Amino acid sequence: MSEQRDGRGSAPGTGAPRTASSGSSAAGLSSAEAARRLTRHGPNAIPAQPSAPVWRRVLQQLRDPLILVLLAAAALTIATGDLSDAAVILLVVTVNTTVGVVQEVRAEQAVTALSAMSAPTARVVRDGEERSLPAAEVVPGDLVLVAEGDIVPADGDVLSATRLLTDESSLTGESAPVEKAVGGDPAHGTVSAGTVVARGHGRVMVTATGTGSALGRIATLMGAAPGPTPLQRRLAGFGRVLAVAIVALCALVLALGLVRGQPVELMIVAAISLAVAAVPESLPAVVTLALALGARRMADRHAIVRRLPAVETLGSVTVIATDKTGTLTEGRMAAEDLWTPRGEATVSGTGYQPRGRVVRDGRAVTADDAPDLAALLRAAVLCNDAALEPPPDGSGEWRALGDPTEAALLVAGARLGLDRAALARELPRVEEIPFDSGRARMTTVHRRPDGTVRVACKGAPESLLRPQVLADGPDLLARAAARAETMARDGYRVLAVATADHDTPVEPPGTWESGLSLLGLVGILDPPRGTSGPTIAACRHAGIVPVLITGDHPLTARAVAGRLGIASQEEEVTTGQRIRAGTAGELTDVHVYARTTPEQKLDIVEAWRAAGHVVAMTGDGVNDGPALRRADIGVAMGRRGTEVARQAADLVLADDNPATIVSAVEEGRRVYANVRRFLLYALAGGTAEILVMLLGPLFGMPLPLLPAQILWVNLLTHGLPGVALGAEPVAPDAMRRPPRPPAQSVLGAGLWPRILLMGAFVATVTLAAGVWAEKTDRPWQSMVFLVLGATQLGVALGSRARPGTLANPFLLVAVGVALCLQAAGVCLPPLRELLGTEPLTLGDLAIACVLSGLGYVVMRVQARVWPERPPPAAGRLDGGR
Repeated sequence: MSEQRDGRGSAPGTGAPRTASSGSSAAGLSSAEAARRLTRHGPNAIPAQPSAPVWRRVLQQLRDPLILVLLAAAALTIATGDLSDAAVILLVVTVNTTVGVVQEVRAEQAVTALSAMSAPTARVVRDGEERSLPAAEVVPGDLVLVAEGDIVPADGDVLSATRLLTDESSLTGESAPVEKAVGGDPAHGTVSAGTVVARGHGRVMVTATGTGSALGRIATLMGAAPGPTPLQRRLAGFGRVLAVAIVALCALVLALGLVRGQPVELMIVAAISLAVAAVPESLPAVVTLALALGARRMADRHAIVRRLPAVETLGSVTVIATDKTGTLTEGRMAAEDLWTPRGEATVSGTGYQPRGRVVRDGRAVTADDAPDLAALLRAAVLCNDAALEPPPDGSGEWRALGDPTEAALLVAGARLGLDRAALARELPRVEEIPFDSGRARMTTVHRRPDGTVRVACKGAPESLLRPQVLADGPDLLARAAARAETMARDGYRVLAVATADHDTPVEPPGTWESGLSLLGLVGILDPPRGTSGPTIAACRHAGIVPVLITGDHPLTARAVAGRLGIASQEEEVTTGQRIRAGTAGELTDVHVYARTTPEQKLDIVEAWRAAGHVVAMTGDGVNDGPALRRADIGVAMGRRGTEVARQAADLVLADDNPATIVSAVEEGRRVYANVRRFLLYALAGGTAEILVMLLGPLFGMPLPLLPAQILWVNLLTHGLPGVALGAEPVAPDAMRRPPRPPAQSVLGAGLWPRILLMGAFVATVTLAAGVWAEKTDRPWQSMVFLVLGATQLGVALGSRARPGTLANPFLLVAVGVALCLQAAGVCLPPLRELLGTEPLTLGDLAIACVLSGLGYVVMRVQARVWPERPPPAAGRLDGGR
């Protein structure tokens, strides 16, 4: 009934030899033979992958370089007797490890979900009798009966078919159902496990079950565990660099102290304390908090995070590879373009609900306004076996029963004002010639009220636009053929509709399909979602390259890509056949891929990753599962998506709205920005502490800080204020910047110089305060202690994403509490005794507060005059194009 059906070869994922089915007959297998085959071939199920034990997952988490640094710091603090700081560090490590293990356990269910896609029961013929049994007991050679609404339990050859049509979109991405017939090419003569019977019924001889079926072969592609996220890779590299730098600097402090004659024990403790202070032990807590808040915000926007690090990964994405059917499109067929010899019209509306409009020349028309359109759609509604089912509770979505292409014609007729039930009463069907792929058309005969008959016929243009069928002149046939070709190039599946009235029944039936009059053409398409275009535009605005990967026809793929701005109509489309033949060239040189198998989707994703990109894959079908699993982040549709896609993905869009991806990208960028914000703040503080310890003796301060004072400053500044930075809101310009190059360090894009600058400033202020206090006979060490902590807290306030607002009040409270505790360290006797400080006057406290304000001011000035530079690879995100 529709064109654009090419020879697609074998079913998705084919390549494995089909199992022999000898020994079966019209009576089916015997029970004894079925039992022997079940023993030989195994159950018709996807074997579950063994799950890694918890202890191995824990060890994997603890192998992170930053965690190893923290464990070393905890061991050092225990060695110095600082049990409270050690407890904090170990708590951070424990929480981080627990969260990681829990998320991993939830993520590794993709292969198990494949079994849920298989039919729970199957109808087979055994011992000459029809019986129902669990689908897991189906064996090669079984004779299986399938009917409308059934899930095909296994791969098989079609032995008989009555108007049999299967929906293979979840396996192939083909938006239109595929007609099945006995014999012929594999695409039409076979069925695949997991597909759904959309119409008709048939008998199937099973050829492959379990891992040998289409579902099983896809399952073998999903065994690889997801690799580390971009943030995990960056933090691992940062942890290694940090460990080396801390050891080197602290060894230098120890050596210089010993050279100056300081006690060996004191300098060892001081060096250890400085090492602990230089480690940003709050970093895992900051990352966990930022990811958890991002996951919560995404949930509020209908995006369910299945793997916590995936929150940040979206923020690093440089390429979004998306499926078409059901992802960018609505996953249904819609009659959108109408052509008659008198003119054209378009049909608008969403879903299968009959509400919508038919628009001609800029205004809505009805059947009374446009008799030519009414005649076209009246015939299409009469020559139709589908039905529309309203939602049971009146609030859900309308459903199509039968062929979705025919349902699209019903919807178009309803939107013009035609009543299908009234038409059926007025013109009851008396005869029909069903559709078959050989004729590529369907014809029905209807009795008119005056006893005459009307013939209605619809089918592929190449089948109808012929003199043997139509009585119209050659000029009209040529016009219609040209228009049909144009509609096909635009990605439509084109149907021609014709009719004829007869005074008496026409005999024999073969003559019904001759002498007809052409009513017009109908262009049918799986329409893009209303939010898909703005989503693609927003991704491009954010510097993310969109690519389309589908199993659908190249013309359809090109049309959808052109509509959504993924590629121009002139841009090349690479097909799965060219990829298989090795003639596709570099896979990253194009942005549209059609007729792809699950294996080829994997190859495309891997090609973009190998080119240095961070790839997000979106999809909803079983055929998308392997690519969703292998991509840096998999995004699945929640409502229409298959269970396989949902379980393979890291992120599930509960509302099936692609626009949610843009919100998720924004959240990911917020997470990454907050991690960098914390690192700037924490490492600047650590740098300041090291500089104070190194340079203090040059200004008459032999030991600027005692070990306990170093640890106290570290605890207050890296504690609640540092963690609160992970809750900062997204920056206003976050989606106007290109994504960061995947190879860029977490401290790249100018962050290292900013750290050194702020660290030098805080150290300068602290040393100046200490020198002034020493010259004026004040307790200089206590002054150094107070100013160092207070100035760092000022830097924390200056690090806010949206200063001057009440966004993230947690940070304001945390800085206030930490400042009070820092002052308490020189005011409260118990703390003075613990920290070795001396009391300061109110004037001294006021000076410290003023200096902390300088930390805020300099941080804000630096952010204005030294903004983050755009990534150097921003202009090379197009696959080298």
